[in-house]
Amino acid sequence: MDLFEAIDKRASVRGYVPVEIPEEDLLKIADAGRRAPSGGNRQPLQFILIRQKDTLKALEKVQACFATASAAIGIVADPAVSRWWLEDASAAAENMLLAIQALGYASVWVEGTLLKQEDFAKKLLGIPPEKKFVILLPVGKAPQDTPQADRKPLQDIIWREHYGKK
Repeated sequence: MDLFEAIDKRASVRGYVPVEIPEEDLLKIADAGRRAPSGGNRQPLQFILIRQKDTLKALEKVQACFATASAAIGIVADPAVSRWWLEDASAAAENMLLAIQALGYASVWVEGTLLKQEDFAKKLLGIPPEKKFVILLPVGKAPQDTPQADRKPLQDIIWREHYGKK
């Protein structure tokens, strides 16, 4: 699938059917995150690949979708390395979401509910206290085709040369 098709088809999916996800695919997804822009090229991120069913089931406490996911990828940031860690993690997550789509899987960006359960999730995954566990992406197979949520028409959000000028 090419980039623009992946962008066009990417949708947030919160329930999955079992599928085998090869290690090679998880590494491709993580590599897409690694290649995202990084403020000052400081690269403050690390990724956790999660495949064990008991760990995924425990992450249900963060969000129910992890119980049916075949894998997950966590994005860990080190604020001591870069003040732009949140922007870097966001760029990495978007690259990874597009890679997940391009490889034929589905996911959803989990951040808000993760932040509420960050201490639990960090303890579960052995993440040091000084790091930020900011985004967690379930990876699985959607049970059916999921259309992308409606977006505002492009012509409604585009200005030319000056804000407010059509």
